Amino acid sequence: MSAIFEKTFHVGWAHVDFNGHLGNTSFLDLAVDVRMFFFSENGFPAHEFQRLRFGPVIMKDEITYFKEMYMLDKIRITFQSAGLSEDATRFKIRNDFFREDGKLAASLTTTGGWLSLETRKLIVPPKKLANAMKNLSRTDDFEIIKSSIKS
Repeated sequence: MSAIFEKTFHVGWAHVDFNGHLGNTSFLDLAVDVRMFFFSENGFPAHEFQRLRFGPVIMKDEITYFKEMYMLDKIRITFQSAGLSEDATRFKIRNDFFREDGKLAASLTTTGGWLSLETRKLIVPPKKLANAMKNLSRTDDFEIIKSSIKS
């Protein structure tokens, strides 16, 4: 397993809601940014997904909030595997959002798979991407999930 993948950002003007703290949809947007950094750094930048005509499709997002974050606060976001099918067709990933003081602000668990843009069905990802997902550090509650491909 590799070290926990993470990126650091600052809460920006566009991230805050009416209450002046990091808004709920901004957590999702930042999580996608971290996810795309991971894919890019593991040989799958956005143009490679486009070239191969497939990409991640999200089926469920579940977020739990713990602490508020405000504009210009530094935010560290981790990216780990919370579940994976043996063929890597389906995944469950976890993003934890930490404030600069190290306190957990929120935890997001995302369930998804790899969608063929041709067939509009879930597919086995290319070996390089499957290996990146298999080598992603795992959460303590990691689980093997059922494949989407029918035998």
